[in-house]
Formats: sequence, C-alpha cells, structure tokens
Amino acid sequence: MRHTPLAACLALSLAGPSGPANAGQDRQTFEAVREADLKLATIGWRLAVSNAPLCDRLEPGTGLQLHTLDQFEAGSRAAAAAHFGFAAAVAVEGVVVGSPAEHAGIRPDDSLVRIGSIDIAALQGQPGTTQRLVAAQLAIANLPPGAPIEVEAIRAGAPVKATLQPIPACRSRFELFLTSGYNASADGTMVKISSQFLEVYTPEQAAAAVAHEFSHNILHHRDRLEARGVDFGMLSGFGANVKYFRQTELQADLLSVYLLANAGYPPRASIAFWQRFGPSKAGGIFRSRSHPHWRDRVKTLEAEVAKLETISARPMIPGLIAERSQPLSGDWQSLLIRNK
Repeated sequence: MRHTPLAACLALSLAGPSGPANAGQDRQTFEAVREADLKLATIGWRLAVSNAPLCDRLEPGTGLQLHTLDQFEAGSRAAAAAHFGFAAAVAVEGVVVGSPAEHAGIRPDDSLVRIGSIDIAALQGQPGTTQRLVAAQLAIANLPPGAPIEVEAIRAGAPVKATLQPIPACRSRFELFLTSGYNASADGTMVKISSQFLEVYTPEQAAAAVAHEFSHNILHHRDRLEARGVDFGMLSGFGANVKYFRQTELQADLLSVYLLANAGYPPRASIAFWQRFGPSKAGGIFRSRSHPHWRDRVKTLEAEVAKLETISARPMIPGLIAERSQPLSGDWQSLLIRNK
C-alpha cells in the first residue's frame, strides 16, 4: 500500500466537513497523528529520562502523551471527540511502552479528571489553540519529580483511579509539527520538530535530530544567547551574532552524541543523519553563515563519537555540562574539526 505523508493525510481530512462519507479518512488521520506523536514522545522519553543526571531542571517523567480537543481544527473537532472519546478537556493520546504510566495501568483515550493536585477542569484554554495542553504539561512538570501521582480519569464512561510512580526526567516538552517541510527548534523549554523527520529518516536518525535540539535546552542556549544580546532569525547570520550561534550549534552537536549513547541509541546515528540531511537541506547563505558547514560538523562528530566509544560508564557527563552556567564566549573554532 502506498504511504501517504502525514501532512498530506491531515490536509485531506480537513478539506471538508466531517461526516459518514469521510469517517474512514478521519480515523486514518487521527490514528496516523497518534502514532507520530507517540513516536516523538518515545524518543523524548528515552532522552529525558536517561539523561536526567545531566539536567539541572527536572520534572516527573510519566510517559503520558496528552492531547486536548481544543487543538483540533473546528471542522474535525466533532469527529475527534467521537474517535478519541473525549470526556474531559485533556485526555491521554498515548502511553510510552515501559513507562510509569503504562505500569500504573493508564490507557490511551483515558480522559483526565485530576492528576496529582491538578484539577483538569480548572485549566484555561481556547478552541483552536494548544493553551490548555501546555497548561496541563507545565502543571505536571511542576509536580515533585519523584513523588507518587494519584490519577483520576474516565474510561469508557466509568471513573478509574491509578497511582503513577514517576521517574525524574529532564524538563522539556516535545511537540510534533505536522508539515511536509523540515523544521526543528528549541526555545529553552520545548523541542519542536516536524513530522517529516519521523517519516523520512530512520528512528535512530530522527532521534539524533531531536537530541541536537534537546541539547540546546539542556545547555540553556536560548538564555545564554539572549544574555549576549544577539539577533535571531535572518540577522543571526551577520556580525557578532555568527560566532555565538556557531558555538551553540557545535556544542549541541557534541552533547547530542552523549545524549544518544546514554539513551541506548547508537551515537553514530548523528553522523548518518547529517550525511543524509546535509547535502540537500543544510545549504543557503544564511544557514551557512550562522551554522558550520555540514561536512565539518560530520568530521567533528566523528571525532567525538570515537572518543566516547572508549567509555563504558553510563551515563556519560561531558565537560560541556559544567560550562552551561557560563556566558557564551563565541569561541567556536576550537570546537570544530574541519573536513579537509
């Protein structure tokens, strides 16, 4: 059967009003989105839990992938409510295999009433936004990282209760951007990556892309760049901005291979990712100014991976972690190994 890209599948579903005629398309789309969201949630879970000793900002790792009815487009909201059985404002879209949520017996399509001290009905949000979802995620992140969490939910119309024992995890949200393009970013609290990475690249290579963005958050790059007063966007490739962005990009590259190794992914996946992504996607004048050349990045990663492959202890904590409280120096040259 021919594979339909997730973004195209979503566009087809939203092309007209939901109803019996396209109920099958709705189901296909909703399940495709659920599957993609859970893929990213699983990558994020592995990276965040395995690398908790590297993080100075922690949250309770639950393994819950949540969604809200608000976030669906108006034309598909009724179909989503029926398909997922929303009985509350926030529901469980998926559960990471082997996570505390799975061990507690929480299931996909459970509608949340209360989680810990959080009254789900009291969370604020507007239709057509992710405000309520973000509010739920941030409220859960503020719970004690290691304390048991009592969960009240509705399952198939009946109330259920469960006790979830979370695992300390690095504090960061992971959000999937449904698009046919290639976008990835980190803002200090969230990693956002487009669905195309999950569809085109191997799971390990997609994890490498996520690990790179996640590294920016662990190293507080957004805060440190802002402290330097840099310009973001198109202006990042000009003037004094360049050295700081190149430094953060290379630091994120270097840390990413340790994050992958600690989480049980092959660290060489980062090299394979750049060898595939670089030739066609990492070009352009502005990209080349603010980011090192992809061939040089591959060479740098090869050297770092060779170094860490001699270390058996886990987790590995590189020296970059100790430097994250320091101002960015702009010294990117000493980090780079050029491809000759």
